[in-house]
Amino acid sequence: MIQSLDRSTIEQIVRQVVLRQSSATSAAVEPELVVSISARHVHLTDEHVERLFGPGQTLTPMKPLYQDGFYAAEQTVMVVGPRRRMLPNVRVLGPTRSRSQVELAFTDSISLGIDAPVRHSGKIDGTPGCVLVGPHGVVELQEGVIRAARHVHINYRDCEQLGLPPGENCRLKIESSLCSVIFEDVLVRADETSKLEVHLDTDEGNACFLDNATKVQLLPAQCNCGH
Repeated sequence: MIQSLDRSTIEQIVRQVVLRQSSATSAAVEPELVVSISARHVHLTDEHVERLFGPGQTLTPMKPLYQDGFYAAEQTVMVVGPRRRMLPNVRVLGPTRSRSQVELAFTDSISLGIDAPVRHSGKIDGTPGCVLVGPHGVVELQEGVIRAARHVHINYRDCEQLGLPPGENCRLKIESSLCSVIFEDVLVRADETSKLEVHLDTDEGNACFLDNATKVQLLPAQCNCGH
């Protein structure tokens, strides 16, 4: 014998179905994590672009970067350290900034003879300087040479979904058959629009053999999940 369902029972069943579908949809839309190796590069002011490449010159985009609005420029400079140690053809990234800055890996700074501190981008007060040489002129930076601290670009929506507080540190776990690594102290640099992307320098990328990675995962700084 088939019994008819009352209205409240039907509404309860419908709510349960909708809730299950909603949960399944949310679980499926996990943001894709990209881990990029950021090679040595230079950020320039508009004034320094003109001094290095000529009056009226601006940066010429060559290749877009993963983050919207940022690009590798066609222009390169020579970075010169103490005792005339140098790195030729260091790529300039755009757009221009309010202060010029040189970002190196640890081995780059050793090669130049510069004791570059680990800093987050833009935090260059009290850092060493260097000389930049372009096809038109020379710029002597009094400060601005850093080893860029590892960080993750992320938007606020992904922060909430992944449980990563903006402005705090998290961890990056890289799994591979050869060399699994967990990087601590990855700064969560959050805004409204960033795509989910971790930046490591070339030394860090080589240390974990990133090209051989089978899985990458962001974890909270304090994790009780056994990782």
